[in-house]
Amino acid sequence: MALPLPRPVYDTASGAAAFGDLPEWDLTDLYTAPDAPKLKQDMDWLEAECADFAAVYQGRLADLDAAELLEVVRRYERIDTVAGRVMSYAGLRYYQNTMDSARAKFLSDCQDRITSFTTPLVFFSLELNRIDDAALEARFAENADLARYKPIFERIRAMRPYQLSDELETFLHDQSAVGAAAWNRLFDETTAGLEFTVKGETLNLEATLNLLTDTDRATREAAARELARVFGQNIKLFSRVHNTLAKEKEIEDRWRKMPTAQTARHLSNQVEPEVVEALRNAVVAAYPKLSHRYYRLKAKWMGLDHLEIWDRNAPLPLDAPIPVDWATAKKTVLDAYSDFSPKMAEIAEPFFDKGWIDAGVKPGKAPGAFAHPTVAEVHPYVMLNYLGKPRDVMTLAHELGHGVHQVLAAEQGELLSSTPLTLAETASVFGEMLTFRKLLAEAKTPEEKKTLLAGKVEDMINTVVRQIAFYDFECKLHAARREGELTPEDINALWMSVQAESLGDAFRFMDGYETYWTYISHFVHSPFYVYAYAFGDGLVNALYAVYEEGDPSFQDKYFALLKAGGSKHHKELLAPFGLDATDPAFWDKGLSMISGFIDELKAMEDRSED
Repeated sequence: MALPLPRPVYDTASGAAAFGDLPEWDLTDLYTAPDAPKLKQDMDWLEAECADFAAVYQGRLADLDAAELLEVVRRYERIDTVAGRVMSYAGLRYYQNTMDSARAKFLSDCQDRITSFTTPLVFFSLELNRIDDAALEARFAENADLARYKPIFERIRAMRPYQLSDELETFLHDQSAVGAAAWNRLFDETTAGLEFTVKGETLNLEATLNLLTDTDRATREAAARELARVFGQNIKLFSRVHNTLAKEKEIEDRWRKMPTAQTARHLSNQVEPEVVEALRNAVVAAYPKLSHRYYRLKAKWMGLDHLEIWDRNAPLPLDAPIPVDWATAKKTVLDAYSDFSPKMAEIAEPFFDKGWIDAGVKPGKAPGAFAHPTVAEVHPYVMLNYLGKPRDVMTLAHELGHGVHQVLAAEQGELLSSTPLTLAETASVFGEMLTFRKLLAEAKTPEEKKTLLAGKVEDMINTVVRQIAFYDFECKLHAARREGELTPEDINALWMSVQAESLGDAFRFMDGYETYWTYISHFVHSPFYVYAYAFGDGLVNALYAVYEEGDPSFQDKYFALLKAGGSKHHKELLAPFGLDATDPAFWDKGLSMISGFIDELKAMEDRSED
């Protein structure tokens, strides 16, 4: 069970205010305490069940009939559920305070023990992949309950060309706890422990990034320069983390004969490489009409010849810096969800009432935001760092969308509920769009509408343009690492090459901005994850266009898509809407929505000058 991955920090808030009582997680639905008898009982069961599973089935999978193979899958699913429950509890406790050594030890110990317990299960996927296609299809034909799990078999068997020997696969499984997982923890603990001094106040990473949206330009500049100073002081460590992880990945990819560094991600996302390439190319080609054009407009609004990097997410001069309290944020999002479908708001409501959200900014807490599905038999948990800015409300809408998706997909069961990253952003981005559209419809003045539109454009640029630039950076980083060790200066240069291209000529880049790659957790935790954000945004823009056309059955189709979880391919899920992500023109539809918003902003600007 992987730990939850925080959403990118989009420099979403700053300052302090009274936002009302912010909720905290109640993790007792997982376990009541680290020393709870139920947790010990589950760990003991896992150890015994994994050993028994291997003793009973290893070397026999090819000889089992359909009913017996179904029983194997169900036992494996139960193991996955119990292990996932333990790791979800340990991981969520850790993210609440990554500086607490007891929590870090508990997480590490759980990870080590479960890695050890599950080592005997390595044979499962290896033996499944050795079963003849025709023989496996015959079993599916015999038993409808087994056939329901066919997507899981297909996912596992997609790795057949890249499978190593049983002994090597077991070794890789065993050493994982001291490989990437250990470097991930070093990164997390380092970033959580960083301290920044801005105007005499000592802040953590989250709070300092949040100052980049402060209304005072001098404060934004001070924060940006302090970020660069601290990142620069720690750059050797961050370079070592990236060099080691990229080299480890290169070694494993080489042994597996993976054709590219991105292949493993595409396989896990169940998306064709050419689809990702079409998305990437469409976004890069659109840079001039999206980010380049918007940031030139923003510079004009701010009365500047050029934007500095600390102006990228600055509020517009006409913004009213009024904080949004928690009660208002809750009502805003739930009302937007309810306008679309009361069912959507009904699913989201318990998150607020039952301790499923942890919203406050606290020392040691992980930065960013995420929704973690835990396991199908429990419920998701949402983490925020809420500081009352409108973008924080949109982040709430985003993460609650994930939560709704995860609740619906849980009906598929543990193995089939997991949604590929490319589809995992569907409900989250859609939830953001619903909230944005509601706020826009309720805007009382042209200035308010302009502020909302500009904020949405900036969020979409962050989600599409910036994430594709991140993807290009990763592609360059992994390609360069295959040629040898990278110095910090090498990595800095790769970062700046994509920043200048994606942001455009409106920007000047301060000395030190070249180090800003250091804090982005996705590069460390999950290589090439980032294109999923752009994929999800483009997909939702296309879906939303269908919704606006007034399809009377849209809601039913939409909920069916979410309930499918990982049981269907993106092509099958989008077909009812008349959409096809393998069509290169598909991505242009999504990008045209962003361009249309910028057109609207430009028209408002022109009218104000008349």
